[in-house]
Amino acid sequence: MKVEIISREMIKPSSPTPIHLKDFKICLLDELAPPSYAPILLLYSSTDFVNENCFSAVADKLKKSLSQTLVHFYPFSGKLKENLNSIDCNDEGALFLEAKVNVALSKIVKNPETNMLCQLFPFDPYDAAVDGEIRVTTGVQVNVFECGGVGIGVCVSHKIADGATMASFISSWASSATATGSDDDHQAFSSPRLDSAMIFPPKGMDMMKHCNMVIRNEKIMTKRFEFDWKKLANLKANIDANGVSEKINPTRVEAVTALIWRSAMEVKRSISEQDTIPCSIATHLVNIRERMRPPLPGHSIGNLWRLAVAPYLEFKKDVKLQELVGLIRESIRRIDNDYVTELQGEDGFEKGIEPLRELRELALLGGEGVEVYTFSSLARFPFYEIDFGLGKPVKVCTITMPIRNCVTLIDTRFGDGIEAWVTLTENDMAKFECSQELLQFVSAAT
Repeated sequence: MKVEIISREMIKPSSPTPIHLKDFKICLLDELAPPSYAPILLLYSSTDFVNENCFSAVADKLKKSLSQTLVHFYPFSGKLKENLNSIDCNDEGALFLEAKVNVALSKIVKNPETNMLCQLFPFDPYDAAVDGEIRVTTGVQVNVFECGGVGIGVCVSHKIADGATMASFISSWASSATATGSDDDHQAFSSPRLDSAMIFPPKGMDMMKHCNMVIRNEKIMTKRFEFDWKKLANLKANIDANGVSEKINPTRVEAVTALIWRSAMEVKRSISEQDTIPCSIATHLVNIRERMRPPLPGHSIGNLWRLAVAPYLEFKKDVKLQELVGLIRESIRRIDNDYVTELQGEDGFEKGIEPLRELRELALLGGEGVEVYTFSSLARFPFYEIDFGLGKPVKVCTITMPIRNCVTLIDTRFGDGIEAWVTLTENDMAKFECSQELLQFVSAAT
């Protein structure tokens, strides 16, 4: 696949940001976020277009509507300051690239391979975490495939955006692109809530100084495992039928997380040639908007999530999936309104880095070689409803972090299945993708 960049420009807000809003303070939870970008790729089939438009007309409409949207999302057109604790809302604009791709869209849809997907974004979402380069807050690349299909790759700084923020921003952009100027359009648009720094006061901390990040020199691989609704129903029934106690009716995310976690454990046991299940820890990113009292609206901007930590430190010959579901559910339930209230207090920073300290302590308890598996879920966010006038996406993709043992879960097209984007070392993946327990519930793998 070859991607030819045919234009590059900065899209500025259609009206300037007021002077009193020029310095945007990020909140405590943004300070704790990694200095990378959140990536989402939306793929639209030419056969689903409402109107037959040439590519230049589509691109022009996207630029105009993006310019209008940036007025409301004004930090998204600014630039991160060097301390990464605030955004200079200088209206520098969002980076906007147009590109032509010499393959059919169907090739990407059928096999969304990570190296190919990276070329459809304006830049590598994770290189800023490596070399410290500070870029614009937002980057977009609009790709047209040889079949006429369109792919829109969006990157927003993780210092201001989580999954819910990305959904809110892109949905608002799409609403602007399809607006007719009627009252219904105005009512459908929800202006972002940008007061997270008032709710979680920043502490002026550079999180990278408090993280002892270790970049291993190892070969990793990302593969996609799809679970359709039938396979998920079988998996959930299997968990309840073979449980250690009463039925717990796991959610889609709980069931898939437990299955992947256990399959990864079995891989490590096979490699170590031990009789017992190796100790490990699963973490899950938890959206706290709905866990607050009163809850925050979905269009509240920022990294409004926390890390739930579920340790498995037993030395047993077998672990049931229901047991793992219980550990995951218990860890997530601990992130409640009381937990959030502590984050808002004077000791908010200490509470914020508590999961990192907990991980370190649990790793010491488990002994040498304890693996940590990091799960994040984009399920239930309305990415498949985003319509720029091109119809609804035929495929929504992301890119997992280039670190081993990372798993991103995302809805399938019709919202009843789950895709798991799993990143492991090459040696682990070779065994993981052959797991018979895993494969009996997988409907497709690439």
